Amino acid sequence: MKKLFSVITVATMVFVGTLNAKANVIDTHSNVHEALVSATVVTFIQDDASATGTEEVGWHQGFKNRFIEGGPVWMSPVLLCLILGLAISIERILYLNLSTTNTKKLAQDVEEALNSGGIEAAKEVCRNTKGPVASIYYQGLDRHDEGIDAAEKAVIAYGGVQMGQLEKNISWISLFIALAPMLGFLGTVVGMIIAFDRIESAGDMNPSLVAGGIKVALLTTVFGLIVAIILQIFYNYIIAKVDSIVNSMEDASITLIDILVDYKKRQQI
Repeated sequence: MKKLFSVITVATMVFVGTLNAKANVIDTHSNVHEALVSATVVTFIQDDASATGTEEVGWHQGFKNRFIEGGPVWMSPVLLCLILGLAISIERILYLNLSTTNTKKLAQDVEEALNSGGIEAAKEVCRNTKGPVASIYYQGLDRHDEGIDAAEKAVIAYGGVQMGQLEKNISWISLFIALAPMLGFLGTVVGMIIAFDRIESAGDMNPSLVAGGIKVALLTTVFGLIVAIILQIFYNYIIAKVDSIVNSMEDASITLIDILVDYKKRQQI
């Protein structure tokens, strides 16, 4: 009986010890797994935070570094195209916005002044109003004494002058749109030639010899295309604005001739 009790006791102790050992192993594996998961999560968060910081805060620095890597020889002309193109675009946008006139209100004011105070009162309204439409109205009113035909010719002629003022310097923007990517492509071609010259001199196709040159060559194309895209957006807006003002000028010119015809009929009566 004592032997049986002793055997049971020893077996119990061995079983308990085995369970404890297994529990320790499981705890160890669990701790290692938790540590690995924690490290992975922390690394992911740090990488995500780093990426987020690069996009939100440091993207301009990266953009600047890429620009410097492209080299001053080819990047400077591309940058010059961007600066000049933006300067002309902004000047044109400001000028066109200031040239926009409420033609319906102007025609109504001119007609009221013409009926109440005559030609001089209508001309005074035009002098106090900014924009090409008001200038066209003034020229037409100024030639009213010479007849409707003379007034119409004056309106058409001065309308052409005003249209030229609206389209002034727009051709330069289109030039920079074409020139920027061409300069970028030229820099790419020159960079590729330099890369192949290095391969020829080394006599071996080592990627490290040409990787830098190819990267620099492609950067010039990228920046050239970016400049062209930016200027193209401004160019299309300016062209649309010019077309809108020109249409307003044509409609206003027809309205002015009708007003002068009616005024002349009333004067004859």
